[in-house]
Amino acid sequence: MYRKHLQKLLLWRDRPNRKPLVIRGARQVGKTWLVRTFAEQFDHFIEINFDKTPEKGQLFSSGNINKSLKLLEIDSDTDIVSGKTLLFLDEIQAAPDMLPLLRYLYEERPDIHVIAAGSLLEFLLADHDFSMPVGRVEYLYLGPMDFEEFIMAQGQNRLAELLSNYNPGDLIPESIHLKLLDFLKQFWVIGGMPAAVSSYLQSGQLAAATREHAAILQTYEGDFAKYRKRIYPQRLRKVFGKIPALIGHKLKYVNLDPDERARELADSLQLLEMARVIYLVRHSAGNGVPLGAEVKERVFKPLFLDVGLVATSLGLSLPDLEMADDLLLVNSGALAEQFVGQHLLYGGASYQKPQLYYWNREQRSSNAEVDYLAVCGNRVVPVEVKAGKTGTLKSMQVFVTEKRAPVALRLNANPPLYSRQESAIAGKARVSYQFISLPLYLVGQIPRLLKQAVENQQD
Repeated sequence: MYRKHLQKLLLWRDRPNRKPLVIRGARQVGKTWLVRTFAEQFDHFIEINFDKTPEKGQLFSSGNINKSLKLLEIDSDTDIVSGKTLLFLDEIQAAPDMLPLLRYLYEERPDIHVIAAGSLLEFLLADHDFSMPVGRVEYLYLGPMDFEEFIMAQGQNRLAELLSNYNPGDLIPESIHLKLLDFLKQFWVIGGMPAAVSSYLQSGQLAAATREHAAILQTYEGDFAKYRKRIYPQRLRKVFGKIPALIGHKLKYVNLDPDERARELADSLQLLEMARVIYLVRHSAGNGVPLGAEVKERVFKPLFLDVGLVATSLGLSLPDLEMADDLLLVNSGALAEQFVGQHLLYGGASYQKPQLYYWNREQRSSNAEVDYLAVCGNRVVPVEVKAGKTGTLKSMQVFVTEKRAPVALRLNANPPLYSRQESAIAGKARVSYQFISLPLYLVGQIPRLLKQAVENQQD
């Protein structure tokens, strides 16, 4: 399999001002595989899994970095050579005292390439009283495989290249368009969790991916008791199990459990978000960047980690998708919104914490909601995941009119369409904007295509 983050690790390796790298992400998204694959670029590789061998933390107990590295050479029977050794500290959350030591590895031995990873790292950062090496480490956020990585794993490099080279006005022949939609249906069922993709590729059976999904979901539930002792695990499991059916809708606590208090349910949501198995897409006024400056913390809709896990949780299969007249209507559009959301979430710079926002306006007889808001430079772009024709995208037009957005984006199952439009909202002045309609399988190219569109608007 191939992960785009390998290229980012290569850039990190060669930077003269490189710092120890901390990879953050949920369990099972492929952090360990990524580092082990990257380690092939080095002459020497030392891996410590503190979850399996917590006693190895004693190698660093002296506080003397050079002495600790000498002990590590003895323990691993591996040379630590400047610029040629990769040190991987896996499951670092099981050895809390190791995180502050990353600072000294940077200050005293910057010649050594150091990567740390942890699945429940957010809980360590929240629950332990130590000084984080601020400015002495850098981060890389890793999510599930994206659609392009998924088709490349199946040997479809030419298709992936077509997507990465697509430009406005390019024709995508119908036969290729339909082929990509078929892979899209596969992805919605198999998803981007590496273990599920690998099982499917090895067996050729969708049931193998589904079994992996079940195992992953059970692993997450098994972690619940580790989160915080004051949290009732049964409540956490109930909330976790309800999220897939609530994707795409403003979350109301009563829909999670009408018998629980809102405060306790909110705590459960916060823990699941810290574990990165769910995300809360928060409302932003969308007047400008940063979007988080105008956020309403109590207004949000949930997003799950991966579309394949959602499909399994909802009991959906490939035949269900193949029989659907419109992919965007499957389970009231939940899979489509999940698919687009997880790509937008991890479509930005890998060193930035993934964040995603949407916009809604609740007024009597005049509600409007835009599925997501994307940022391109200093512009806010409304993003709709819809099946309707341009003229039916009322919420998008409301946003364009009120915010005077120069570009608007729709994703659906149709071929690409670029056109100049004018908003048509009764009683409001018309606003001219660039309307872009892209097939769902181009979701990974949104940042690049939006940048082109916004730059053209400014010319």
